[in-house]
Amino acid sequence: QVQLVESGGGLVQAGGSLRLSCAASGRTFSKYAMGWFRQVPGKEREFVAAISWQGGSTRYADSVKGRFTISRDNAKNTMYLQMDSLKPEDTAVYYCAASSYYLRDAEADFGSWGQGTQVTVSS
Repeated sequence: QVQLVESGGGLVQAGGSLRLSCAASGRTFSKYAMGWFRQVPGKEREFVAAISWQGGSTRYADSVKGRFTISRDNAKNTMYLQMDSLKPEDTAVYYCAASSYYLRDAEADFGSWGQGTQVTVSS
């Protein structure tokens, strides 16, 4: 339905910043809510942020509010996650996901997933 490719991960020191990108290829990108999830090996996937079809509504996990900003550019079929004031506990593989609903934050409501990009924050 929609193919997703994440990029922008890397290694940064605590307090630093990274900007993740998710490039989408699909017929109706503007009709998908988009989201970011993250996962540490051995633990369940965790919701990070989501954005509605046109970008008018957003949701954030409490752990990232005030530090992360989700955005999208439908003309470029791209979603972004600006991560500031990074902490070691933000270390994880970050996944881009797409949902056919207007705005969602539950993993089960997202039907398309990217391959993931590693974010590592050192102390």
